[in-house]
Amino acid sequence: MTLPASHTLRRAGDWSGAYDLVVLTYDERFLRRKVLATAHDEAFLVDLAQTTSVDQRDAFELADGRLIEVIAAEESLLEVSGDDLVRLAWHIGNRHTPAQIEAGRILIQDDHVMADMLEKLGAVVRKVTEPFTPEGGAYGHGRTHGHDHSHSHGPEGHDHAH
Repeated sequence: MTLPASHTLRRAGDWSGAYDLVVLTYDERFLRRKVLATAHDEAFLVDLAQTTSVDQRDAFELADGRLIEVIAAEESLLEVSGDDLVRLAWHIGNRHTPAQIEAGRILIQDDHVMADMLEKLGAVVRKVTEPFTPEGGAYGHGRTHGHDHSHSHGPEGHDHAH
């Protein structure tokens, strides 16, 4: 049996009329080639030209023109709040941690090391279960995955001074 295939991703706001939907976590929304199942349990193959960060409300366009809308799944997160949210955001960003920034709080993936560090900085950290839609890269779509700035991290350690 040949699965319907999607070689095209349509960005949110650039399409209408979804046939079905697929619910994916933040990590699952970073893909190139993978078999997925819709909410109605129909399998389809995503086969994009390159690894792509897929956002909430984007859609996979199948070869026959049908659209499968992407919904961000609920996942275990940390809600970060506190009196100096800007300072806390800086520390989160300095660790290249994906963050969903909202008025009065920041959401990050559940990580006990980050929680400990943020609490020591005076943050209020609370576990929540919600969809995770962090900020994209500096130019819109994208990820802050990894910790490589395209420079060498030799045995002398990690230095951000360029």
